[in-house]
Amino acid sequence: MNNSIIFRIDWLLLIVYLILVYFGIVNVYSATYSETLNGLFDFSEAIGKQFLFIIFSFCIGLIILLINSKFFEQFATLGFFISMLLLLGLFFFGKTVSGATSWYTFGAISFQPSELAKVTTALIIASILSKFKSDIKYPKTLFKIGAYILLPFFLIILQPDPGSALVFAAFFFPLFREGLNYTYLIIFLSAFALFFITLIFPLNLVIVIITLLILLLYFIVKKHIPKIKIWPFLILLIVSIGFSFSIDYIFNNLFEQRHRDRINIVLGKETDTKGVGYNINQSIIAIGSGGLKGKGFLEGTQTKGNFVPEQHTDYIFSTIGEEWGFVGSSFIIFLFCFVILRIIFQAEKQTNKFRRVFSYGIAGLIFTHFFINIGMSLGIVPTIGIPLPFVSYGGSSLLAFSIMIFIHLNFDANRLNDW
Repeated sequence: MNNSIIFRIDWLLLIVYLILVYFGIVNVYSATYSETLNGLFDFSEAIGKQFLFIIFSFCIGLIILLINSKFFEQFATLGFFISMLLLLGLFFFGKTVSGATSWYTFGAISFQPSELAKVTTALIIASILSKFKSDIKYPKTLFKIGAYILLPFFLIILQPDPGSALVFAAFFFPLFREGLNYTYLIIFLSAFALFFITLIFPLNLVIVIITLLILLLYFIVKKHIPKIKIWPFLILLIVSIGFSFSIDYIFNNLFEQRHRDRINIVLGKETDTKGVGYNINQSIIAIGSGGLKGKGFLEGTQTKGNFVPEQHTDYIFSTIGEEWGFVGSSFIIFLFCFVILRIIFQAEKQTNKFRRVFSYGIAGLIFTHFFINIGMSLGIVPTIGIPLPFVSYGGSSLLAFSIMIFIHLNFDANRLNDW
């Protein structure tokens, strides 16, 4: 690596990243403000710890920019193995917070290894795909990739931390860019939609809807392919109805009560503004009260009154909505969209498959976090407790997403270099 990286780095993406981090610490400060707070250097408070992790993330980022790009592919397997060991170690040495054993604690500092696992999973998936010469549609390829995604997924869901586990589904997105048939995506989205439709409507009505939709699909396909047989559609009908019958058991036996309550509130099946629905209700009130331009920094009544629990972490967007209004909220959404699209556009310029897949992986991961976090603050997604990248309080999350951004910046700066 030579000094010319300063001229090759994507400064626009780096500046947007810095703006998001700055906006994050400003809103964490506001959400945790009290008259006894001693400022950024009070490391006993959340704002001090966050500032410390920002400095640490910048230092790690600088080191990453100076590392030879080949290192990351060589490190992928070892890094994934280490992160899996750390996840396993939680069952013996982890600290339980809010019902989930997801943390290691070192004095006043806590570390969540599931965040590191996101980085190493992105690297290992990129490494595997870059080495496979067979088409991605073959079962052997899919099985191996799926195993590397599902291993951290199950280790995290057993903590139990279903929110953090869910975001690992984002690593399937790069597979479609690399040739995976979109039929798999259609099946996943259909199953997802069927799950919620069955929770909302009576089972008999759901079966009628499924039958009519599959018959309609059959006649549409037959119009274009006259020789198509009906038996694949009958199998689809049987599987779909069978899945619908199993949803009630899955929902009532595999989900915890708090997860069932949160889903029911979003679906409108329950109204609970004082119990499990309190967080969402207060978040919506805070965002709505911000109006067009917001109430101003440290002027949010919902924020200063501590009406929104976990406001500096899971519900940080409610602080933004209240104090910075529609304008500030839209600005943050614009910045995230820019980061995601910028990473994807730059990934398409890569001639190296490993680098391209990794960038697609982190773009999918950032989008999943961004969509779910803001969605649950607005009450359109069940509360599952995942941070808003770069903005929410949480050193592990900030460090992990910063590492991913700086690795991408390294890859982009060196995309014309030979391997």
